[in-house]
Amino acid sequence: MTVIDCDSHVMEPADLWLRYLEPKYRDRAIRIEEDDGVEKLIIGEKVVLERVLAGLGGAHIDRVKLFTGGLKYADGCPPASYEPHARAKLLDEWGVDLGVLFPTIGILPFPTEDVELANAYCRAYNSWQADFFRAIPDRVVPIAAVNWFDVDEAAKELDRCLELGFRGLFVPPETVGDKRPGDAHFDPIWARLQDAGMPGCLHVIVRFEGAAVPFSAWHGAGPVFGFGLGATGQLIPAMASLVLDLVFERFPKLKVVSVEAGCGYAAYLMDRLDEKHHFFKAMVPIKRKPSEYIRRNCYFVAEPEERSIGAMLRLVGEDNILWGSDYPHVDSRLDAADLIRESVAGLDAGETRRVLGENAVRLFGLA
Repeated sequence: MTVIDCDSHVMEPADLWLRYLEPKYRDRAIRIEEDDGVEKLIIGEKVVLERVLAGLGGAHIDRVKLFTGGLKYADGCPPASYEPHARAKLLDEWGVDLGVLFPTIGILPFPTEDVELANAYCRAYNSWQADFFRAIPDRVVPIAAVNWFDVDEAAKELDRCLELGFRGLFVPPETVGDKRPGDAHFDPIWARLQDAGMPGCLHVIVRFEGAAVPFSAWHGAGPVFGFGLGATGQLIPAMASLVLDLVFERFPKLKVVSVEAGCGYAAYLMDRLDEKHHFFKAMVPIKRKPSEYIRRNCYFVAEPEERSIGAMLRLVGEDNILWGSDYPHVDSRLDAADLIRESVAGLDAGETRRVLGENAVRLFGLA
């Protein structure tokens, strides 16, 4: 049985951008600096995070110690998060054939108005990821990162990544400037993905800005609230935009996957949009009910302990549900592969094969 983890991450080496950026940009590389023992993550010459950099990873560390024990970024990075052969060994231990790889630092929005610098950051990350992939090409599925503020350059960089063997694209689940993900402005990117048969991957960004602004006033409710509801707070409007802004009308063969928000919200979103479409369909020029686009074009990565996987297979589609570990992030578990096997134990053999790996094989074109 093929088993594919559809949500895992690398922890980028702290010197990645110092090594991979073109020379003209290296004086403004993404980097970690230390001041009086305090680490600071610098992007675009701005401090975007400090003190708790170990918490970007840390699946192997006690959570209280992770945030209060004075640990550094490197402490939160187990070898399998940045070294290819260590990752292959971990996958062997888990009984997992392939891991789909997303960035960690590279998934954060770049706080810079210098479009060329942001483009260079993306090229550097993708070049490092290509080297990681070349070291263990039969064990990982690389996902590209591009600068969505520069559509022409993003499409060009996506073309380069597809030639290097990348199998999908990270899609920010929020507005880019004043444009929703479904805005026709981004059609050159969606067109590339449709033509290549590769998915756009709407992956959660854990923060309280951008799409998560409505949750910012609730930040004091703690990490359970932030990590729990921040995900669907981003993914629900992003997925709805793709449907209602007619992306799937313009690109009927496009595949989009929701990552790190679970699968249980999928049927709720379908029912909710269908109900309101009934009343307002004369004002929304889509040819089908919203749920039909979701069944045809959208995929959802289940969390390892979700109880609704079987229901989503029936309500959304047998081909539409996958699973992911989120390794090695702070809200992931080292026994994720065992947990997902337990979660699908009550499904029939065909459903189990689909969730554990067969759906991912089709989605990412791995056959």
